[in-house]
Amino acid sequence: MLWICVEYYDYILWFYAKIPKFAVGLIKINMFERSVIHYLRAWAKKKSRKPLIIRGARQVGKTSLIDEFSKEFDHYISLNLDRKADLDFFSKETPVTQIWESILISRRLQKPKKRILFFIDEIQNSSIAIKSLRYFYEDMPEIYLIAAGSLLESLMQKQVSFPVGRVEYLALRPCSFSEFLGALGELPLQEKLTSASVNELLHNRLIELFKQYTLIGGMPEVINHFINEKDLIALDNIYQTLLTGYRDDVEKYAPRPTITEILRYVIKYGWEYAAQRITFEKFANSNYKSRDMAETLRTLEKALLLELVYPTTDTKLPVRKDLKKKPKLLWLDTGLVNYAAALQNEIYKKDDISDAWRGHVAEHIVGQEIIGTSNRFLEERHFWVREARNSQAELDFLYISRNHGIVPIEVKSGDSSRLKSLQLFMQDSTSEIAIRFWGNFESRSQIRTPFGKEFTLLNLPYYFAGFIDKYLDERL
Repeated sequence: MLWICVEYYDYILWFYAKIPKFAVGLIKINMFERSVIHYLRAWAKKKSRKPLIIRGARQVGKTSLIDEFSKEFDHYISLNLDRKADLDFFSKETPVTQIWESILISRRLQKPKKRILFFIDEIQNSSIAIKSLRYFYEDMPEIYLIAAGSLLESLMQKQVSFPVGRVEYLALRPCSFSEFLGALGELPLQEKLTSASVNELLHNRLIELFKQYTLIGGMPEVINHFINEKDLIALDNIYQTLLTGYRDDVEKYAPRPTITEILRYVIKYGWEYAAQRITFEKFANSNYKSRDMAETLRTLEKALLLELVYPTTDTKLPVRKDLKKKPKLLWLDTGLVNYAAALQNEIYKKDDISDAWRGHVAEHIVGQEIIGTSNRFLEERHFWVREARNSQAELDFLYISRNHGIVPIEVKSGDSSRLKSLQLFMQDSTSEIAIRFWGNFESRSQIRTPFGKEFTLLNLPYYFAGFIDKYLDERL
C-alpha cells in the first residue's frame, strides 16, 4: 500500500502542525511511562512478591517496558531465550541456585547485595525455564523476576509444568489513548482526561487527537515513528513488518500444515471483518471448513492477536457468554485494521469516526479502549443480543463496572430515538444507567422505554471509553 491521496497528504501536514514542538523531545520518555509502570512499582513493593509473567502480543512493548523499569533497580540482568547462549542456561534441570550462579559468572558479576531485576524474555522457548520460576520464588525470593513470552497457552496444552500459584500475570496491550497523549507531550490534556474533568473548551482538541489515534492505532513502534520521523508513508513498512512478524510467529505453533495455510489467509484477509459477527464456515470468502477455521482463529487468539467475543442474552449479573451463537471479531489494534483493510483514507474524510466503514471503526476503537486500560489478563469483552423470531436486537458492548453493575454501551451518533436495542435491554435489566459513545461533548438524557421504564443515558465522547469506571465514580 504505497499510495496516498492529495487530501490525505494535506491531513498529514495538518496533523504535524498540531503536535507541540516539544513533543518530539518528550517521546523517548513518555512512550515508556505507560500506565502499567505503576502496576510494576506496586508489584515490586509486595512483601510476598511472586515472579511476574507479562502477557501480550509481539511488538506491544514488553521488552522496552522492562528495560525502562530496570532503571529503578541497582542491577539488571536480561536473558532472551531466542538466543542459544541464554537458552543454554536452561538446557537441563538444575537447581536454580546453580543456574543463577552461572548467569552471574557469565555477566562477570559477584552476588549482588542490592536490588536486582532479572528478566527472562521469550520464556516459551524453554519448559525448564518456565518450571524454574517456582523455585526462584521458593528459594530465591530476593530476586525481582519478570518473564515474558507468547503463546503460553499452547505450552499449557502440551502439559508443560507451569508453576500454578507461584507466579502472577500481567496483560500488556497496545498504547491506550491516554498513553498516546503522553507520547505527544499533551500532558495537561492527559491529566484532564484521566481525572474525567474535561470541559467543553477542551473537547474539540481531544476529539481531533482521538481521530488521529484511531487512524494510526496504538502500536508503540508506529506511534514512535509517526511522531519522530513525520513520515506517514514510511509507516507502510512498519505495518507490513508487524503483520509479517505475526504470521511467522504463529506459524511456528500451527498443529499441522493445513492450519498454517489458513493462518496466512486470515492474517491477509481477516482484518476486513473487524467489529463484525462472523461464521467459521467459509470465513472471509474462503473455502475452509468450520472446524479448521475455528482452530485457526483460536490459535490467533492464543497469540493475543484477536479476541472472539461471544454474545450473551443475559440482562443481569452474572453475564454468561453463549458459545452457540456467532462471535464478534475484535483484533489487537485498530491501526493495523485500518492499514490492512485499506480504511485510512476513508477515516480521514469523515468528520465523525462513526460515519466511517458503517460504524465498525468507531466500535472497534471503543472496544480497544475498554480493555486497553486493564492489566488483568483474563479480562474479556461482552456484547448482548436478542434473537427471538420477532424481536432481533444487538448492543455493541456490556461493561461490567466494579461499582455500578452492568452498563450497556452503544457506539453511535444521532438522536436517542434510534437506540431501540438499548431500550429493549434496559426494559429487562435492573440497570439504571446506559452509555452512548459519540463525537459530541458529554450530555445526559432521561429515556423512557415503550413499556414505561426510565433510565439515564450518558452521552459520552469517544475519548472516555478507557475511563468508564472513573467517569461513573466521579459524576454519579
